[in-house]
Amino acid sequence: MKFSESWLREWVNPTVSRDELSHQITMAGLEVDGVEPVAADFSGVIVGEVVECGQHPDADKLRVTKINVGEAELIDIVCGAPNCRLGLKVAVAMVGAVLPGDFKIKKAKLRGQPSFGMLCSYSELGIDIESDGIIELPVDAPIGQSVREYLDLDDAVIDVDLTANRADCLGMAGLAREVGVLNRQAVVEPTWQAVEASIDAPIAINVDAKAACPRYLGRVVKNININAETPLWVQEKLRRSGIRSIDPIVDITNFVLIEFGQPMHAFDLNTLNGGINVRLADGVEKLTLLDGNEITVPSDTLVIADDKQAIALAGVFGGEATGVSDTTKDILLECAFFAPLAIMGKSRRLGLHTDASHRFERGVDPQLQHKVMDRATRLVLDICGGEAGQVIEALASEHLPQPVSILLRRSKLDKTLGHVISDADVVEILTCLGFSVAAANNDWTVTTATYRFDMAIEEDLIEEVARIYGYDNIPNTAPQAALKMSDHKESNIPLKRVRNMLVARGFQEAITYSFVDPKMQALVHPEQETMILPNPISTEMSSMRLSMFTGLLTAVGYNQSRQQGRVRLFETGLRFVPDANADAGVRQQAMIGAVISGVQNDEHWSMESKTVDFFDLKGDLEAIIGLTVAASEFSFKTATHPALHPGQCAEILRNNRVIGHIGAIHPSLEKPFGLNGKTIVFELELDALLHASLPLAHAVSRFPANRRDIAVVVDDQVSAIDVINLIRKVGENQLVGLNLFDVYLGKGVEPGKKSLAIALTLQDTTRTLEEKDITATMDAVISALKTEFNASLRD
Repeated sequence: MKFSESWLREWVNPTVSRDELSHQITMAGLEVDGVEPVAADFSGVIVGEVVECGQHPDADKLRVTKINVGEAELIDIVCGAPNCRLGLKVAVAMVGAVLPGDFKIKKAKLRGQPSFGMLCSYSELGIDIESDGIIELPVDAPIGQSVREYLDLDDAVIDVDLTANRADCLGMAGLAREVGVLNRQAVVEPTWQAVEASIDAPIAINVDAKAACPRYLGRVVKNININAETPLWVQEKLRRSGIRSIDPIVDITNFVLIEFGQPMHAFDLNTLNGGINVRLADGVEKLTLLDGNEITVPSDTLVIADDKQAIALAGVFGGEATGVSDTTKDILLECAFFAPLAIMGKSRRLGLHTDASHRFERGVDPQLQHKVMDRATRLVLDICGGEAGQVIEALASEHLPQPVSILLRRSKLDKTLGHVISDADVVEILTCLGFSVAAANNDWTVTTATYRFDMAIEEDLIEEVARIYGYDNIPNTAPQAALKMSDHKESNIPLKRVRNMLVARGFQEAITYSFVDPKMQALVHPEQETMILPNPISTEMSSMRLSMFTGLLTAVGYNQSRQQGRVRLFETGLRFVPDANADAGVRQQAMIGAVISGVQNDEHWSMESKTVDFFDLKGDLEAIIGLTVAASEFSFKTATHPALHPGQCAEILRNNRVIGHIGAIHPSLEKPFGLNGKTIVFELELDALLHASLPLAHAVSRFPANRRDIAVVVDDQVSAIDVINLIRKVGENQLVGLNLFDVYLGKGVEPGKKSLAIALTLQDTTRTLEEKDITATMDAVISALKTEFNASLRD
């Protein structure tokens, strides 16, 4: 948003310098990007009048003029500008004047004719206006006055970078209000004579999309002079706001846009077919815009239409067919409030970012339209003449934004700012911002203004009080806090240790989405209820995951399709299980999952190339379990899982509670997930894993240990862990080591049987075990195995 400093000071003129004003605006949250002069430095240029203008006798393109500069004698000046003519008011650089670039004007002769000065163009004075000749000043420009003073060229253009929430400052009225509040100074709005209707000129206005356009004003002005000259003061204000002059009607709508932040549009009344209809486009109609481009208007886009066709994109761009032209005699002025959501995104979709859409997307004051309509009508009548009809309004007040009532608590204000601002200052700040304030019990009930769309919660009001009070005025006091040692349990295992353990074993951590393809998840968890997102990113990411399996298997397939032959991934995160008894109807559980596929080891000359199996991943899992120093609390039990291969699936239990599963992926899932070869996965609850038994110190025995190996034959259905648990129970304190080192099926073992080779290490802390002690223990073990499992020693 660019604006003229002098224009701002017409509204409010604090006794601060330009630099101080810029600093004030920046510190109030409206960052100043730059301050540029409206013209370069020059001196000695005054207003003159061409009283004689004749052809140079020796040059076809030169003219010899006599200029009245308010002195006793006329000045002879030779000029080559094609627009130099009798009676023209011009900018005259007198002898001794210094123009931009340190160019000094001296007496000279041009083709034999004396010249005592120069008639200047805009570019020669360092003014950014395109022109083909010398400056043409208004006929009422006072002769002899400094051009710098007459055109107010000591002014500066201030460029403010506004955030999206401060649409109220996209006009001089809003900026002046901010500066007035910052300086506790009253704002003086421009005044004009209200326009009463002088002709009866009704226009039918129908609004179908009332929620998108709650207020629409139209006013007919007839018999205007479209060829009238836009006053220089209007042109200059527009130029200094970054807008070039086009014609008086467009200039007026642009002027009120910058003045009040309210976009307007003017239609050529005689090109309309019937009345005005505000509606949504039908999705197939075409519209040629003012820039000549033809578009097909999307069906969700708000348009202004007559009884025949769409004539403008509402709040964005006008149409070429109904635009004001050189032949326009009668116009229809439009001033409306369009809901921000109805305009937001439409201009970007069509590649049309305009000043109007920029403001409507952010929100304009819904109570401003009548004032701006009257202001624009007055300017049209004063500049172009004509006769104005009555203002026609289509109103759906129930859809207009209403002021918000917010409770501002003194305790919250003081706590947030860390500083006490007096009650009087708080009330003054909020009142000057246009808010209504009612005090009660050391708190305030604040009713916001309709132009502040960003006011919604108490913190918004606190921010307003702080920025207007001045951040520099709030003492820089460091907060005080007592240091306290963090509470933690030594038995808790940090998740980082688990991650580091898996990384050390060759895994890489994966991070997949919590939302997955419902079709793929249904393959892993058939007939299990899932949580479906109401507004997903895509159909393939519309279901919250029930386990880590879906994401990890997708990642394996992705890597294998890119020539990764050995994949070892793990992931930690939440799973989301629908549960009527849980908060919000969903149970969120922290899980850890891992997957391996391909060969056991990277290719190496001393290692055999072997595909991974169930026990490879089980070994990695047992390494993690070892961190708990409570491996005996964990066990594995044959189970079934819809995603895992029958016979190669086990439940993971801790203290006989199921906390997860491990197994090979079911062959039916290999093709859907793009898996190549055997894939092993596990998943278990993190909360059940991340607490350890605290180690207890025991004396190291000074006496020798004895190892005895046995090979027992049991039924194939007997679990090895059950055999080991029984041996541990029978062996009691003397059994200090137990290891299953071989499982044999084959020759010498009956069908349906298996041989388990187990090493037992026996030791006592008080004495050396004698052979009879060892034999007694071994006999007790063998007897218990025979009784419990019908086991026998293998020959």
